[in-house]
Amino acid sequence: MNVIIVEDEFPARKELRYFIENNTNMDIVGEFDNGLDVLSFIQENNIDAIFLDINIPKLDGMLLARTINKFEQKPKIIFITAYENYAVEAFKLDVFDYILKPYSEERIISMLQKLEKSCNVDKQEIKKTAVEEKKITSPKVSNKISLWKENKIYIVNIDDIYYCEARERYTYIYTENEEYHIRECISYVEKIINNSNFFKCHRSYLVNLLKIEEVVPWFNNTYLLKLNNKKYELTVSRSKVKSFKDLMNI
Repeated sequence: MNVIIVEDEFPARKELRYFIENNTNMDIVGEFDNGLDVLSFIQENNIDAIFLDINIPKLDGMLLARTINKFEQKPKIIFITAYENYAVEAFKLDVFDYILKPYSEERIISMLQKLEKSCNVDKQEIKKTAVEEKKITSPKVSNKISLWKENKIYIVNIDDIYYCEARERYTYIYTENEEYHIRECISYVEKIINNSNFFKCHRSYLVNLLKIEEVVPWFNNTYLLKLNNKKYELTVSRSKVKSFKDLMNI
């Protein structure tokens, strides 16, 4: 279970870390003192829960929570704050808990136990759903792949795929005009596609090289890829530039 702490006061972060490390099996994968850095981090990493103060710089805790609440897969939020007047608004966002400072050791430990139990139940449900999906659909048959859209399964020709995008716990697959998804990481999708025409140009993107229309020099010696349906654009990450240039004879 991966969690992060968002608190701009070091003593408060240190105290919360102590309780988490000594009373749970949770992994603290990040500590932050402002909201903007948090938003960037959770878009690139799988986070199960956020311990969040409200009065933090750059992007305050309430605004950050409202933004996270729009995510398809959102981590549980536990507000730990000195401001009681935000409680009603917080629970409208379906936060897991709202704890006022100064809190008691008993209150924190009780919350942590409930949180850990709740996340374990959620993961069991996700695993069960994933198993059921795999029973229903074999990932690949010949040059086709089975994908989900609006609770229906579609058989998509791999050659029609423009690109794949890793987003939270899913990979989204785009054809010329449609968007599908699969509950797997992008590395798994790359493996089942198993097609030399596809290149992982970024940690989050797998592009069909045959769909590239234009390669544009971009920031920091990278490239912007414009695909031939005139609406999709992807970037090549710096770590992938050399491989891409060799592949495309640039």
